[in-house]
Amino acid sequence: MKRLRVLGAIGSLCVLAAVLFVAAGPPKVPEDAIQSSVIRAPELMKRAWTLPVAATFQSNISWQSNGSLCGPSSLANVFRSIGEEETTESEILEGTGLCWTGFCIMGLTLDELATVARRHTERRISLLRDITADEFREHMKRSNDPSRRYVINFTREKIFGSGAGHHSPIAGYLEAQDLVLVLDVNEDYKPWLIERERLFAAMDTFDGDNKRGLLLIE
Repeated sequence: MKRLRVLGAIGSLCVLAAVLFVAAGPPKVPEDAIQSSVIRAPELMKRAWTLPVAATFQSNISWQSNGSLCGPSSLANVFRSIGEEETTESEILEGTGLCWTGFCIMGLTLDELATVARRHTERRISLLRDITADEFREHMKRSNDPSRRYVINFTREKIFGSGAGHHSPIAGYLEAQDLVLVLDVNEDYKPWLIERERLFAAMDTFDGDNKRGLLLIE
């Protein structure tokens, strides 16, 4: 009996340590590194916010409440933009059995995020993985279609030089400049534009045994 109590206490401490680690998150990327790694030229950002899909977000992003909830936060923002009822992280996670502590230990995979999305919408959910650079370009062109929404899973390391995997909505593509608008749900980063090839390189990486990719909601 005493042994069970000790094992239970150790288990609780492990869970607490994991939660504290997730809450703290990976080391923050310095503000100057963020600014120098992406594009926020006022005239380009203003033009990007007028794109058909970007306009549905009304320049208003609900930030993730902790470092582990980028996936649920991304879905909440996307669902709000298309008129679905679940528009908060807690509503997105309700009934899934995931992240019951308020933290998604190690975050959600793209597959898990697709499963969560399917619980809360009748729209078609497609998981796009192992796509080529040319296929990615075609999807970015279609990211301006108001009937479609994309959530991308990428690694910050490829863009900012450090950082972990992350989910965020894609809200449009400035084709003439070959720039993608990413609605980063982390308030430290905020929305930014990036060259399509660099974003593809950040997505075309592994998360465990599987490649990262796109979640398409239509």
